[in-house]
Amino acid sequence: MEETTARNTMPRIGDKAPDFEANTTQGAFRLSDYNIGNWIIFFSHPADFTPVCTTELTEFAREQEYFVHHKTKLLGLSIDSIHSHIAWVHNVRANTGVTMRFPLIADSSMKVANLYGMLHPGEHATETVRAVFFIDPNGIIRLIMYYPLNVGRSMDEIKRVLTALQTADANKCSMPLNWKQGDLAIMPPPKTVADLELRDTITEHKTDFYLIKKTI
Repeated sequence: MEETTARNTMPRIGDKAPDFEANTTQGAFRLSDYNIGNWIIFFSHPADFTPVCTTELTEFAREQEYFVHHKTKLLGLSIDSIHSHIAWVHNVRANTGVTMRFPLIADSSMKVANLYGMLHPGEHATETVRAVFFIDPNGIIRLIMYYPLNVGRSMDEIKRVLTALQTADANKCSMPLNWKQGDLAIMPPPKTVADLELRDTITEHKTDFYLIKKTI
């Protein structure tokens, strides 16, 4: 019963992202203050000074300008101490020349990790899995990804789905399989007879009345 209850309280797509305060490599932090007018990609990593995590967070750091261009802030977390985080940032910069300028939450108490369902005991009892939460400017969770400890994330996919979410919102449309920027999008399904009749007049990129693609 306790396990079921815990799972039911984990944030889901469409939920308001739970607010919290934390200590980070950028100082004191509150999610709701960070979220104003921006998207957030909030991700956890199992541990500092580990090889897969180093490749991932170094790449997030390299792509920071891309995320700034897309009005998106990055936010990392593990249950390591703030001293470990700072030492790791220094180590990565010394070895790669790349600096993690986004906040890294020091979640030693596991408070935030538990709040966001980042701890999966079947995978590991004391390390967070590789979770990714996409939070829109209204503070709503729009997409969630989970990866195991031994498989790194795809930066191409993270960038693709961020662009897809933002483009879909801006154009009130949906995205087909493997959509990438520049591809056709899908018109929303008809909600009235008038909408249906309008679709009868469309011939370009049309499979049937319920599947019509369009240029955006």
